[in-house]
Amino acid sequence: MKENYYEKLLNINTTGNENWNKTSPHNHPYQPTLYEALDTLFEKYTLEEEDHIVDFGSGKGRIIFYINHFFRCYANGVEMNEIYYNESLLNKSKYIQKHKKMEDKVNFYCNLSQNYDVEPNDNKFYFFNPFSVQIFMKVVENILKSFENPRDMDLIIYYPSDEYIQFLEYRTPFMLENEIILEELYKNDDKEKFVVYSLKANF
Repeated sequence: MKENYYEKLLNINTTGNENWNKTSPHNHPYQPTLYEALDTLFEKYTLEEEDHIVDFGSGKGRIIFYINHFFRCYANGVEMNEIYYNESLLNKSKYIQKHKKMEDKVNFYCNLSQNYDVEPNDNKFYFFNPFSVQIFMKVVENILKSFENPRDMDLIIYYPSDEYIQFLEYRTPFMLENEIILEELYKNDDKEKFVVYSLKANF
């Protein structure tokens, strides 16, 4: 029910799952985060209007439109698949019909995530298991390089792999800040959760 409700509310179409057989070993299939999961996340984690969030492997843009609608923050989607990128642009054109003042705050880039230039204002980074740990390591390395412009930064990871967690815990300065469990789904799958890793600027 929530899927249809939010798609209509945001005036977008981001439904559908991709078959794992159609993807490469390093890039995982398109699976949008359930709206129900997003509701649970943002009951316990909030964003500010001046935050700049980047969704790596943004697919058709669901996360971008959801957070911009509810928090009015800046949101960039990075997607390597041209078909999904074009669908996200189509969704943006429909979303902007109802959110005209938000046009400059919502942007999409057709690029490999490891080639995305992290901007000095980017401070929240979202991942839903979009690619292998090898690519994840390169993306996090780019995020850490951008820390030359010190600011508080969060990595928000849904359905985290053991490899992602081990890398963050043992090879980066990011620290586990929060764990948000999707209780009903977690009963059958202990990866059904969000983890938030933070790096503080210490001004």
